[in-house]
Amino acid sequence: MSARGWLLFAAMSLLWGIPYLFIKEAVDTFTPFAVVAGRTLGGALLLLPFALHRRALRPALARWPWVLVFGGIEMAGPFLLLGHAEQTLPSGTTGLLVATVPLVAAIIAVLRGDRSVLRPLRILGLVVGFAGVAVIVGGPGLVNGVDGVVAVGEVLLVAVLYAIAPFIIATKLSDVPSLGSITLALGAVGLFYLPFALLTQHEVPTVRSAVSLVGLAVLCTAVAFIAFFALIDEVGPARAPLFTYVNPVVAIALGALLLGEQLTAGLLIGFPLVILGCWLAATGGRLRQRPIPLPD
Repeated sequence: MSARGWLLFAAMSLLWGIPYLFIKEAVDTFTPFAVVAGRTLGGALLLLPFALHRRALRPALARWPWVLVFGGIEMAGPFLLLGHAEQTLPSGTTGLLVATVPLVAAIIAVLRGDRSVLRPLRILGLVVGFAGVAVIVGGPGLVNGVDGVVAVGEVLLVAVLYAIAPFIIATKLSDVPSLGSITLALGAVGLFYLPFALLTQHEVPTVRSAVSLVGLAVLCTAVAFIAFFALIDEVGPARAPLFTYVNPVVAIALGALLLGEQLTAGLLIGFPLVILGCWLAATGGRLRQRPIPLPD
């Protein structure tokens, strides 16, 4: 990998490792609806000039029904669920649970008839990965009452949605420029949630929450997508998503250092199990993997 490739890899590891910190800070005084609306509309406005310059919007508009389906599964559902879940869960734990996407994607691949997933190492990866999730969720102090159970369920549902979205891209939007699909989907999701944001946002946001929301829109959405496209151009779609395995490290470290989140025994034991399981399930133990969904 070239120096530019390593730089982009490092940038993506950070840009899609910090959203959980920003979400945790934003929902302190913003409602989850306001966070989603602000993030998506801000990201869409920042990406719009690039999409217009590359003439990427017209092909996306021609497939608008599937772009909206993609936006609902990749953005509208996950962004709202994450915002609500992080009102209860630590940001680092949320980031790690989202990292189970390759486990879910492997199961979906089997249901779609991909028998390569049934290889021994991949099956071992599924077992190890879900064992890691069980250790994390079963750790003391994480799931407190109904709210904790619901929050964990919401994050695991996000992983399911993130695992489904790439199949829509591959089967329905493969010939549509990614920049056009992303920009149109972000704008549609933002406009959909804007009325809910205006109706539910009664508290005056703190400066810290406002800065976090701006960071979500600018860094974790607009800049991150541009960097991701550049990384794909540099190293190809198969190697580009490898940074996903670094994202939970960033999320957990930032949560511990900046938010004082506790590193429990369950988290420390479950974390390597989840990452190892995801890697085995997605790659079969090879240093090569398929494209995986875009993180939040």
